[in-house]
Amino acid sequence: MKSKIPHLSALGLLIFLLGSSFLTIPYNEDWPSYLGGSDRNHYSTLSQITLENVHQLKVAWSYASGDSGQIQANPIIINGVLYGVNASVQAFALNAATGKEIWRFGDPLKNWASTSRGVSYWSHEHEARILYTAGPNLWALDAKTGKPIPSFGQGGKIDLHTGLPKIAKNKFLLSNTPGTIYQDLIIMPLRLSEGEDAAPGDIRAFDVRTGKLVWTFHTIPYPGEYGYDSFPKDAYKNTYVGAANNWAGMAVDEKRGILFVPTGSAGYDFWGGNRPGSNLFANCLIALDAKTGKRLWHFQTTHHDLWDRDLPAPPNLIRVKHQGKYIDAVAQITKQGFVFLFDRTTGKALFPITEKKVSTRGLPGEMPWGTQPFPSKPAPYARQSYEISHLDVSPYAENKDELIQQLKKFKKDFYAPPSEVGTLILPGFDGGGEWGGAAADPENGIIYINSNEMAWVQKMENQAEKEKLKISNAKRLYQNYCQNCHGAELQGNSLSGYPSLVDIFKRRDKVFLKQIIQQGKGMMPGFTQLKNNEIESILSFLGNEDKQEISSQNTTAKAKIPYRMAGYNKFLDAQGRPGIKPPWGTLNAIDMNTGEYLWKIPLGEDLELAKKGIKNTGIENYGGPLITANGILFIAATKDGKFRAFETKTGKLIWETYLPAAGFATPSTYMAEGKQYIVIACGGTKLGTPKNNQYIAFALP
Repeated sequence: MKSKIPHLSALGLLIFLLGSSFLTIPYNEDWPSYLGGSDRNHYSTLSQITLENVHQLKVAWSYASGDSGQIQANPIIINGVLYGVNASVQAFALNAATGKEIWRFGDPLKNWASTSRGVSYWSHEHEARILYTAGPNLWALDAKTGKPIPSFGQGGKIDLHTGLPKIAKNKFLLSNTPGTIYQDLIIMPLRLSEGEDAAPGDIRAFDVRTGKLVWTFHTIPYPGEYGYDSFPKDAYKNTYVGAANNWAGMAVDEKRGILFVPTGSAGYDFWGGNRPGSNLFANCLIALDAKTGKRLWHFQTTHHDLWDRDLPAPPNLIRVKHQGKYIDAVAQITKQGFVFLFDRTTGKALFPITEKKVSTRGLPGEMPWGTQPFPSKPAPYARQSYEISHLDVSPYAENKDELIQQLKKFKKDFYAPPSEVGTLILPGFDGGGEWGGAAADPENGIIYINSNEMAWVQKMENQAEKEKLKISNAKRLYQNYCQNCHGAELQGNSLSGYPSLVDIFKRRDKVFLKQIIQQGKGMMPGFTQLKNNEIESILSFLGNEDKQEISSQNTTAKAKIPYRMAGYNKFLDAQGRPGIKPPWGTLNAIDMNTGEYLWKIPLGEDLELAKKGIKNTGIENYGGPLITANGILFIAATKDGKFRAFETKTGKLIWETYLPAAGFATPSTYMAEGKQYIVIACGGTKLGTPKNNQYIAFALP
């Protein structure tokens, strides 16, 4: 987006050229919104960096943003000022040409223990605001000074529980992803619990000036609303089911006033016997009137979700040529490796979608839906579990025979219901496509998607069997809230990214651990529903101080979950690598005019295998690509810590460099003082990589 210089008086021109602390440069091109714009296309028309000179890129500046740790933020750049968020969820503003800090907001001693993907920007005449979240609060800050706007909410903030039913008042809630601005509204995504205790995922719009609630769309419909009969009649009361939330962000067609909202699964994620039905509006792409929140159309990508098939990223608003006509379309990527393409206005699918029959033989009490949607085009950009056989076991695994035997036991059918035997989930619980999203050339209809090919194992446990055992209240609490990730023996699963809790008090004190349990950390949700004595019981269990014995657990019939997943476990070999053969991460270019692939390449390297001469393995990746109109795709995202540039036409690698730490984020590009910059957040930490706190900007010499 180009900032146009208005007609100025001589004095005004002089002031403009001299600049100020807020507007420091006479000319710039911005990255004005999360992922580059409200169309979420990660796209720029800047052309100073070209295919011919990209290899000359050097570090122009770096910024140490504060506390080290995972940074997923995609910074925005407005009028020569860069706005971002650090690992401690402090917002900041920098001079975009030098990286020099202008202001920083947030409590440096308050560790919100979550990750943030950035901020939102709103302006009117001479007023400009930065809107961002820390914990459950949405803050409005003066873009020039970083100080809270007193007229917004109470002292510059509102609690995002505002407008939710009374029962959800104290439930876990935060927002990882920037809100979507439409005129004087900000529509907020929410991250909620994954369990039956989740708050409802209502989509809500707030007034940017005052913080007042303007409209609400119920994703678990109320009586009389469309979709009400797709849940049990009392589901909307939020006593035993919740979520169906948008956490990944939204896109908005500003010309038409249409808001496109992708949603996730209903909680509890993996057993839905107490929520029979298709469960609208979970797992949907919903088109809403941006001014009123009224539903225009929707499409459900997974019916009655039992596999955590959240829609993981905002959709892309693109133009395609379909049956000889140009159509303004919306493309939605998924964790399962599908791309669904619709007419933006009508919701009509531009490629036929088949409802494939699937197994309904679920766990006792479960009622899986009988069909699931499958797009005819494009083909999936990640391998599917039903395609995997013993021939697909990794040739580099030392325990290959063991992996083959494991594969024989797992269910692998298309949408195979969860089981006690175990179900192979490929693409895994993280996708396929993930929160980094797809880049797109909005005019020619080509999208670019980085994808994981990590298989996970979904194995369910019968809770009734556990209840026969006389175990302490503390142990039962640990089993219900912690064991899924950290294991029955507290040893965690480092290969799947879950830390050990053995001897945790030698590394952390009780105050810190209590804060983590209440607020969450990274992708761990906070358990705000737990009372102080329950948290103390969990801490006593972790410290091996638990003595109390009990034989049963009181809970309501509908809230009681008879089967829970045994843990988030990747299908790995003995060395911790994926148990299936490469590629383990890919980069894909798809022509959405035809639904055909232009190219597909491995993304990233397993560095240990590369040292042995085994190349092009691909690797796990988080964070999305950036593309330019003159044919360059920039992406970090990979566990190997590299930042790469590819030719968009061919997928040819044209430049790469090592970052100070892995950049699990989407880069931004902008022009400042006549120079084009590419900036990426380098926080590392995820996937066991070294942590850091830097933003790194590259430019030509």
